[in-house]
Order: sequence, then C-alpha cells, then structure tokens
Amino acid sequence: MKVLIINGPNLNLLGTREPEIYGTMSMEDYLRHLKPEFSSHELDYYQSNIEGEIINRLQQDDFDALIINPGAFTHYSYAIADCLKNIGKPKVEVHISNIYKREEFRQKSVTAANTDAVLSGFGMDGYRLALLSLVSA
Repeated sequence: MKVLIINGPNLNLLGTREPEIYGTMSMEDYLRHLKPEFSSHELDYYQSNIEGEIINRLQQDDFDALIINPGAFTHYSYAIADCLKNIGKPKVEVHISNIYKREEFRQKSVTAANTDAVLSGFGMDGYRLALLSLVSA
C-alpha cells in the first residue's frame, strides 16, 4: 500500500516550532523512525505552506490511502475540504496537539467531515496510529 502523508503550513518547522506543543522531533526524523515499522508499505511525504500546492498534490491520485495534517488550513480551507471530498480512498486527518484544548478558532475543522477519521492530541504518534488504522483496514 502506498500511503501519502501531507502536512500543511508551518509544519516544516517541526522540531523547532513551539516544542512544548509540537515536540522536538522533525518530521523527517520521525519518518526515519517510522518507516521500519511499516517497511512493507510505501510512505510518501509532502509538505507545503501553500494551499494550492497541497490541492495539486492530492489531485495527482498516485496513492492508496492518505494521512493529512492540514495545519492552519484545517480551520478555513474549503478548497482543501472540497478536494478531500472527491478522494474516494481511505483518509485520516491528524493533529499533533489536541485542537480542543487550544484557542477557540483551532477547535473547528472544516476538512474533517471529508475524512474517515480524526486523530488529535497524540503528538507525533498520531501519524503512526493513523498508519496502523489504514494498513489494517
């Protein structure tokens, strides 16, 4: 199975951005840690700070399942939400922090309704949990 993992804006700063919220590990380091556990699957990672680039990547349709952390786009990107609606493959939305314990504007996801599940507050382990759910389905 080929699983595409997409991270949205500012998640390129994982490891240095607000470590008390997001931890101290970069996504690249986390993926190096994660890949051996899922060695029978292909993990493809993409990150962009630009909404249209995320949509273009999603529309390439070269994956079997999707994990997406839309970052701040979670709260207002109807364009990404519409794109997700048109992807008929298993998909999980992941948030490193518990969005329901944060500022009020972060507590609403406009993208979640167009995914199969949402994981929030498990730290970086949310990506692993999402992968477990996708590859065992």
